[in-house]
Amino acid sequence: MGEKLGFIGLGKMGTPLTRNLLADGHEVAGFDIDPARMEQLREAGGTPCVNAKEVAERSDVVFTMLLKPEHIEMNTIGPEGVAAVGKEGLILVEMSTMNPSWSAGLAEELEARGVEMVDAPVSGTVPHVESRTLAYMVGGKREIFDRIKPIIEPLAKSVLHTGTNGTGCSMKLVTNLIVNAGVALLTEGLLLGERSGLSHETIMSCLRSGAAAGVLLDLKGEKILARDFTPHGALSIYVKDLGLCVDLAREKGFDASMAAAGLEMFRRAQEAGWAEDDCARVVDVYEGKDR
Repeated sequence: MGEKLGFIGLGKMGTPLTRNLLADGHEVAGFDIDPARMEQLREAGGTPCVNAKEVAERSDVVFTMLLKPEHIEMNTIGPEGVAAVGKEGLILVEMSTMNPSWSAGLAEELEARGVEMVDAPVSGTVPHVESRTLAYMVGGKREIFDRIKPIIEPLAKSVLHTGTNGTGCSMKLVTNLIVNAGVALLTEGLLLGERSGLSHETIMSCLRSGAAAGVLLDLKGEKILARDFTPHGALSIYVKDLGLCVDLAREKGFDASMAAAGLEMFRRAQEAGWAEDDCARVVDVYEGKDR
């Protein structure tokens, strides 16, 4: 039997996630500031709501996937937020990529208002949502993790408990530091191959046959070489997340120099007006086209 679920933030990831939840037999109430996204939810069989409070009234478990801390606060502890409903046993699954200390603080405040929260960011993009191959990293009480795991397990290739509140966000930032800075490093290597007179076919065949083979090469290698900037991972998100990585490293007492270097390249691309392009657009920065 399906659950009564809510989803706040029906963007590029949220909309296909709600479709999957509906396909799994759950009732889904949702809210987004974009009327077109609300209509998409209605057409998929969900219930659009006027605000986050109404979502919570209709739900036992509410998911949030939003871009900025202020958006999350408004929809959780704000006057029309999830906590305002005063519903016993309500669970919040906060899927945004945020600073771990901030996320843990929000969980503490929500608990004081009767809402149990886990931070559950995911590794993956829209194709991973559609193929149900996301990787969930969940921080929070073990009993809350056990309660929500049957809901999110069909959406994912892995659902792992990382520890207390905030540790899901920590693990997501570890992942994003490696992946996002890795895209910049991959771009450098591919450009070096091009400038050395190697064909694209030779570069990719040799890399896939050697120690550089892997998911990142498969996802981004061809896009970078083809200058295909159709967004699968918007460049602006790379700037936000690498900024969080650099800040977290400083909190922990060291300088993440590789992350900082990657952040600078992606920031230059964003300032050149390419914020909504795929992260592969960073190749244009290496080629000086942002100047």
